[in-house]
Amino acid sequence: MASAATRFQGEQLRPNPFRLFSSPENRSLVLCLLLVVVSLAVYNPVTRNGFVNFDDPQYITRNPHVTSGLTWQTILWSFSTFEQANWHPLTWISHALDYQLFGANPTGHHYVNLLLHAANAVLLFLWLQSATGFTWRSLMVAALFALHPVNVESVAWAAERKNVLSMLFFLLAFLAYDWYARRPAVGRYGGVFFLFLLGLMSKPQVIAFPFLLLLWDYWPLGRYGSQSSSMSVLRPAPARSLGWLVLEKSPLFLLCALSAVITMKAQRAGNAIHDAAIYTLRLRLGNAIVSYSRYLGKACWPTGLSPIYPHPLGAIRAWQVGFSALLLLVVTLLVLRYRRQRYLLVGWFWFLGTLVPMLGLVQVGEQAMADRYAYQSFIGLFLIATWGMVEWTAAWKLSRAPLAPVAILVLLALSVSTYRQIGYWHDGVTLWSYALRVTPARKFLIHSWLANALDEQERFDEAVPELRAALDPDRQDHQEEDQFLHLAVGIYDQKHGHVEEAIAEYQTALRMATDSQTRADAYSDLGSAYRQMRDYAQARESFAAALQIDPNQSMSLIGMGLLAQERRDLSQAISYYSLAMSHEPTDVGYLLLAQAEAQAGHSAEAQAAAARAARLTTDPDQARRAAAALLAD
Repeated sequence: MASAATRFQGEQLRPNPFRLFSSPENRSLVLCLLLVVVSLAVYNPVTRNGFVNFDDPQYITRNPHVTSGLTWQTILWSFSTFEQANWHPLTWISHALDYQLFGANPTGHHYVNLLLHAANAVLLFLWLQSATGFTWRSLMVAALFALHPVNVESVAWAAERKNVLSMLFFLLAFLAYDWYARRPAVGRYGGVFFLFLLGLMSKPQVIAFPFLLLLWDYWPLGRYGSQSSSMSVLRPAPARSLGWLVLEKSPLFLLCALSAVITMKAQRAGNAIHDAAIYTLRLRLGNAIVSYSRYLGKACWPTGLSPIYPHPLGAIRAWQVGFSALLLLVVTLLVLRYRRQRYLLVGWFWFLGTLVPMLGLVQVGEQAMADRYAYQSFIGLFLIATWGMVEWTAAWKLSRAPLAPVAILVLLALSVSTYRQIGYWHDGVTLWSYALRVTPARKFLIHSWLANALDEQERFDEAVPELRAALDPDRQDHQEEDQFLHLAVGIYDQKHGHVEEAIAEYQTALRMATDSQTRADAYSDLGSAYRQMRDYAQARESFAAALQIDPNQSMSLIGMGLLAQERRDLSQAISYYSLAMSHEPTDVGYLLLAQAEAQAGHSAEAQAAAARAARLTTDPDQARRAAAALLAD
């Protein structure tokens, strides 16, 4: 008996590998850890990627506010700026915090994106499981979200921090809403409101949140009317009418309206909204309809994913619009026909609704669609696919045994595609070379970005042909991009010693300029070229013209400072340099200011300017060489 008792006690003390699944809480914890591990493993190559010349300089590496680190000045700037035609203060703060921690090392910036993506997958799983009561279905939706290659852009692109960050608050707001729906209270509603506000302050893409809550009330929460969803595991509150549920969300709708006004103001301030005479209503509607079907295609067969899908403009054919419209109509009618399966209606209208703000009905940027816009929208399609497969199997009384291996095979295939897609974001040359292969038409923008990436790698002979290819003489659709391309060609020509050719390009850009900021930039570049040719009168006239248009144009202020320093007017030079640094602080600008202060005998001021340059710089030697080159011209 003693021996048996001892043996029994030993068995009790021996670890049981299945004990982790002995309770729903333990099982959920293990599945959350599994999601994190798989996400980190598949996305691990992102840690070997660098920054790319696609918003990364403007958002991170060459943004003086971000490179200053997390300071009170940066925080105040984050809340007051419309830089990059957006208002997203939390995104700016997160980039500044990353720079404070990791500096210009891209690995840290990328890994934070990856950790946020893994956290979003976990939150998606916990939210769906809490609302529906289905663990394995919720896990499959979260796994599809974590591993689908369309989401690579949101994770592997450092500047797209706003997408993964806004999704974090979006999912937390949904979890808070489920908590509120179980037992409505003002404090709980305040949590929903606050988290939604944080999401909007990260990226306004989450603006559809209150509309999605109405779908979520329908299923799985079952809060509408007297009919509860047969699939709902949650009856959190007395039945409510549709009017009451809409009124309940009125504070959230007010936030949406405020966000929409701020976003439109920011986009106008950044000249991001394109001319309606070029992007006509007919073109915008046609592209929106066609884009829906293209997104569906990318969800089912994610190949040819590109960092940019140029707007086709007149290349959209009537049959494409007609086919896409018919497809959308048929699917919508089928969803309404089988509306008793409420997940179909919720998933489909989730997909349709969340894409509306990004379809280009107001054309912002050059793209017809973008992979990053699917980050939130594809959740609806993943939900339909997962729930639909299980329900279809049950309806036909088929065995569920094959579902697990099929799901694993699908996830493995997506993981391989995602792993490969991450490699295309290794650097700018790799990214744009790949984009040229998968983009069928209107490649001029890609050629220009590839040229810039080649130039950054000092592959000048390869860069110039790419710029020439961007200026396709047969492209007659509009000149809005050409003005920037002529400026870019001029910059390349000037950098490589062809100053007269550069002046011709700048003058062409000036004639084509459609907005005041482009005219100011063209005059500033002209002033720089004339100064390089020692034509100081023309240089001064060009810089003055730029400053008349934009008194804060920093390059023109620096140009005027250089001209003043060359004629030994040090007080005037210091004044121009100081004004330039107050608007756009840079390491090179502060080095110029330090030298002028030193020449004027102001040693304390010179030391302060040099110290500020040291705080801003990521490459002191390169900054000193750049400052010396400007003074030598």
